[in-house]
Amino acid sequence: MKSIIITGGAGFIGSHVVRLFVNKYPDYHIINLDKLTYAGNLANLKDIEDKPNYTFIKADICDFDKVLEVMQQYKVDGIIHLAAESHVDRSIKDPFTFAKTNVIGTLSLLQAARLYWESLPEKYENKRFYHISTDEVYGALEMTHPEGIEPPFKTTASSGEHHVAYGEEFFYETTKYAPHSPYSASKASSDHFVRAFHDTYGMPTIVTNCSNNYGPYQFPEKLIPLFINNIRHHKALPVYGKGENVRDWLYVEDHARAIDTIFHNGTVAQTYNIGGFNEWKNIDLIKVLIRTVDRALGNPEGTSEELITFVTDRAGHDLRYAIDSTKLQTELGWEPSLQFEEGIEKTVNWYLNNQEWMDNITSGEYENYYNEMYSNR
Repeated sequence: MKSIIITGGAGFIGSHVVRLFVNKYPDYHIINLDKLTYAGNLANLKDIEDKPNYTFIKADICDFDKVLEVMQQYKVDGIIHLAAESHVDRSIKDPFTFAKTNVIGTLSLLQAARLYWESLPEKYENKRFYHISTDEVYGALEMTHPEGIEPPFKTTASSGEHHVAYGEEFFYETTKYAPHSPYSASKASSDHFVRAFHDTYGMPTIVTNCSNNYGPYQFPEKLIPLFINNIRHHKALPVYGKGENVRDWLYVEDHARAIDTIFHNGTVAQTYNIGGFNEWKNIDLIKVLIRTVDRALGNPEGTSEELITFVTDRAGHDLRYAIDSTKLQTELGWEPSLQFEEGIEKTVNWYLNNQEWMDNITSGEYENYYNEMYSNR
């Protein structure tokens, strides 16, 4: 039986990865290691919490002694590291927390894994440390206008596939790092530590950099769940600047499938970019979201567009992100399964059909319940 730690497994992306691995690999022991900060919610995993191959441990990844103890107790073969502070606005207000969790926490995991695995007769054989990062470490891309054509336009990825884009440049695995926010700077630093542990100690590491995720169980400070909830309650939809910023969006279950594929089949010491070739200007995405939610609520089309409120732009707001995931597609055969409109429809329906989950989040009830449950463990 393989024993795998998934850090941050009570969070948005992490809960989807935990669920996938627990259900798909009954011969694996999946250990969900999560501190249960504001973004961690065990209600995300109610459907698998009693599975015999699943264990939850409340712990801080910065607690080196605890991480090493878990490694030794459960004879861990692999780590899939998702635990991170991830909201850019919070990083601007509190960069120290981001540096501690994202950098020191990652270093704590790396060192615990190194000491445990090097103590074994087989050492690093059949072991793997998989670090999930972000496309934000690459900085920002310009909105270019090929041959005088205004974006968006059809362009060709290095895979040969055509898709809508807002510029001719993309983030590749070889793109130079240029982080612009405390969040992306902390993730860039953690990426460097992961690669350094391979180069220095021979640890079998992999890094992936993913575009924006959306889907069920996302904490409602993020754009899509926040706006769905605000439309439901007829509250303002705050849009930074003029809504011109462009992001590449990927349905969260497609990201979880990519993580599964890379963990099992990816090449050690390699980097893989994960993206949907799915660029949307913020204001255009918001209008699609409004139409979808209004239709689901039975409102006349366009009813909630009056809720759009333009607010002062975020400091250091990157203009455009765009991932080229050709390497992952051609080498490992992964590709996104959903078109964006289909994914948005599924996402909207999930949030509207799970209002109790959303209400518990926005009221803070989930934190009180689980913090009390695990306070003495």
